[in-house]
Order: sequence, then C-alpha cells, then structure tokens
Amino acid sequence: MVEIITLGGLELRFLQSGDQTGGCLDMFEMTVQPNARMPVAHHHESWEETIYGLAGVTTFVVGGRDIDIGPGDSVFIPRGVVHAFRNDTQAATSCLCVLTPGVLGPGYFRELAALLAAGAPDPARMKAIMLRHGLVPAPAA
Repeated sequence: MVEIITLGGLELRFLQSGDQTGGCLDMFEMTVQPNARMPVAHHHESWEETIYGLAGVTTFVVGGRDIDIGPGDSVFIPRGVVHAFRNDTQAATSCLCVLTPGVLGPGYFRELAALLAAGAPDPARMKAIMLRHGLVPAPAA
C-alpha cells in the first residue's frame, strides 16, 4: 500500500522496498506545488539521496548551487551536504527521491505534516523533529 502525506505545498507518495543485499531503500515521489519550498534547508548525517526528475522542473539548492531537475535529470546529494528545493514555476512538478541506506521512513513526514497543519510551527519543535529523524537543519542565513 502507498501512503500519501500532504504537508504545505507538497504531496508525498511514500514507498519502501528491500534491496537485494537485505538493506533498505526509502523512496518517495514528491509533488511540489507552484511557489512551494522546502520548509528548512538541511543535511543528512547517515544517508545519501538521489533525486530523479519526473515532471516539470524543480530547483534544488545543493551546497549553495541551484540545480534544475526535470524529466530525465538527476542529482546526487552526499551525506553532510546542505540542500533545499523550490518550485518557481506556475505548474506542479514531481520527482522521485531515493535515500540510501533507507533509514528515514514515513514517520518523519507524518510528524512534520502534523506540526505544519497546526499553523506557524515553533522552530524549536521543528528542529527537534528533524534531529530525531537524522536531519540536521542548516543555520539561518
């Protein structure tokens, strides 16, 4: 079964599957509405992420550099590299996010969605949720 989680201008279709080595790959398809942005730029301490463009163009900011990802494009985000995304277009975009090893799970997205649904989130609570799930918020610019 596919779990769909909505938070702000994002809709996530979360998939999880085992790989042939017994590890786990976490995958989710992310639909980004026009003018939506990642709530907090961050990096991962224990996994890497590869983003594959599916529809439209989503701009990922990886290590301070803008990278436009559309159909057929991809970007690899190593551990420890600060990243974020935004959709500056007038149409929804989508991409597939693959985390290796798979350690995040949908619990993070459920908690973040509940926090954002309650209104303007308390930055300390958002940071605590992120840290508990292995995401490290980037310092404010």
